[in-house]
Amino acid sequence: MPASLQTLILLTFSNVFMTFAWYAHLKDMSNKPWMIAAFASWGIALFEYLLQVPANRIGYTVMSLPQLKIMQEVIALSVFMPFAVLYMKVELKWDFLWASLCMVGAVYFMFRSHS
Repeated sequence: MPASLQTLILLTFSNVFMTFAWYAHLKDMSNKPWMIAAFASWGIALFEYLLQVPANRIGYTVMSLPQLKIMQEVIALSVFMPFAVLYMKVELKWDFLWASLCMVGAVYFMFRSHS
């Protein structure tokens, strides 16, 4: 499997864990002290790091650091949008589309050829 595809898959799964670690407690633990939410989030974040670190190491063999970072950001938003709408019940707005188009522009500029 190509390194870029391995990176994409690992980063996607990593971002699922990251999104739940960072935001799910706002819904599921809103009546708990923040310290309990923090420890629960750390437990979830461990799985994020177990995927994120190898993803970055693999990705860095075929991408520059800025390319790897913009890929991570696009994946993060691609995971966050469905999470926000489906899990957190955030109203879907046109601004999500416009923000996504800005990310497409960022990907273009980061991955275009400089020859």
